[in-house]
Amino acid sequence: MSSASKEQISGRLAITNVRVFDGQGLSELTTVVIDGAKIGTDQSGAHTVNGAGGTLLPGLIDAHIHLGTGTGVLEALSAAGITTALDMAAWPPSLVNQHRHCSGVTDIRSAGTPATVPGSVHSRMLPNFPAAGLLGGPDEAEAFVTDRIAEGSDFIKVIADLTGPDQKLLDAIVDAAQRHQRLSVVHAARLEPYQMAVRSRAEVITHVPIDAPISDETAAAIAAQQQVAVPTLVMMEAMAPWLNAINPTQPPLDYGHAHRSVCALLAAGVTVLAGTDANDGPVGVAHVVHGDSLHRELELLVDAGLTPTEALLAATSRTAEVFQLTDRGTISPGLRADLLLVAGDPTSDITAIRQIQQVWCAGIPVDRS
Repeated sequence: MSSASKEQISGRLAITNVRVFDGQGLSELTTVVIDGAKIGTDQSGAHTVNGAGGTLLPGLIDAHIHLGTGTGVLEALSAAGITTALDMAAWPPSLVNQHRHCSGVTDIRSAGTPATVPGSVHSRMLPNFPAAGLLGGPDEAEAFVTDRIAEGSDFIKVIADLTGPDQKLLDAIVDAAQRHQRLSVVHAARLEPYQMAVRSRAEVITHVPIDAPISDETAAAIAAQQQVAVPTLVMMEAMAPWLNAINPTQPPLDYGHAHRSVCALLAAGVTVLAGTDANDGPVGVAHVVHGDSLHRELELLVDAGLTPTEALLAATSRTAEVFQLTDRGTISPGLRADLLLVAGDPTSDITAIRQIQQVWCAGIPVDRS
């Protein structure tokens, strides 16, 4: 199909002959109007694009990426149909700001600087970890949160690992974030920190343990506390062989633990969102590419027990709802015209999400070349 020019999008565009994903299934063949940056209803004077019987979905949302310092991140994301991405740690604030509000590519929300403690694994592993993220105790939690909000952080990220914040500090950061009406997101990729994240009552827990599966009791506690999980299975899939290779004398890690943890979460009724932990690190270092990795994440979530429709919701409206992105996530008049047109039916075969025909970010067609 042919795409409209950016000049044409400044008026109206009518995408005809498409089946719209409505959160439950696909509509009959219909027309969706783009009116400037939003979804409209008036087709008069609109330029027409024939969707050729394809499926029109809300733009995808990746609930866990890292902007990194490389170029082309937004272009790679938007080319893959990801119109919104949630950055889970990037610094300095100027790096985040240069990726915000860019026309015709992925829209970014960010945690900015994450919290850990001096000497933790992540503070040593990540280059030039900012001093502002190294907390000495619970009495520093309030200032950490208010400083992040002043810098423009949309939510608060805490890194829980085996040498990271203790329970009191973790709880204090989550409490401070909640007092300031910011979502708290806790990284936890091992069983012990994961259990700490559950006890902290953080709204969102990202990753799942790779050293052992969570128990049914833990999954039930997450459900009871209405916490949300972002398993990043595609990262767990990459991380296990990488860590086993660099730590051959340690007990082997197994992607199967992550898979079984997601099965337990789903059985308990936990809300699961689609995120990747995509980053621009060197290949071979648990590297997960921006863009295509979300397609793989959806496939892994379906393999763990989500239906294709539920997986699509995990990458659209459910993430928008959890992160309070009220202007996107569904195809409805008045919302942002973040749209993804694919061939085939991803509600019956999730791999059809890869058959991208066109992407629009706030009404502007993405140059996928």
